[in-house]
Amino acid sequence: MLFNDTYQTISEAAEGIFKDKGSKFIAYAFPIKAETEIKEIIAKLREEHSKARHFCWAMRLSPDRNVFRLNDDGEPSGTAGRPILNVLLSADLTNILVVVVRYFGGTLLGVPGLINAYKSATQEALHAANVINKTVNDVYEINFDYLNMNDVMKIIKEEKLNVLSQNFDTKCRITFEVRKSTLNQVLNQLDKVDDLKAVYLGTA
Repeated sequence: MLFNDTYQTISEAAEGIFKDKGSKFIAYAFPIKAETEIKEIIAKLREEHSKARHFCWAMRLSPDRNVFRLNDDGEPSGTAGRPILNVLLSADLTNILVVVVRYFGGTLLGVPGLINAYKSATQEALHAANVINKTVNDVYEINFDYLNMNDVMKIIKEEKLNVLSQNFDTKCRITFEVRKSTLNQVLNQLDKVDDLKAVYLGTA
């Protein structure tokens, strides 16, 4: 299978609410880029909702969608994190975290009721979210002589590369993003420039 260099995520935070038998489930969807962001987001929600009983969540990360985590936060195993994750899977979203804050209404919902509530709250948040397509981009830094500036700028313009930073002196440095599917073509073009060095910095 060819590597798919596009993925879907959300552009900004969104929320949705589902109620059942007095219990309130507030789902918050966040676009994230790293697992390290989760702790702070949940800490803020715990502050905002100090009387809530559970903060259950699921997240997916990486353009190939293979990184995921979930947490039932005291709900019966499989009744909270898994239904949240299943909604993310069926919507084919990644780089996203959904936290569902539950206020207990005094009546037990049972396993099917909980699964439905966490799933429905997540769906409500995603309905409110703005889903966007993004491309998987690699970030490169190139170093070259000032004399070769025209050649380099011509390639950047022709290939519509997104320049992240640039520094022009006797030795020039440009950092840019390139869509993964066009990477080889761009590197082949840059190879033709004398004394140019390209360094891979990571994936955006």
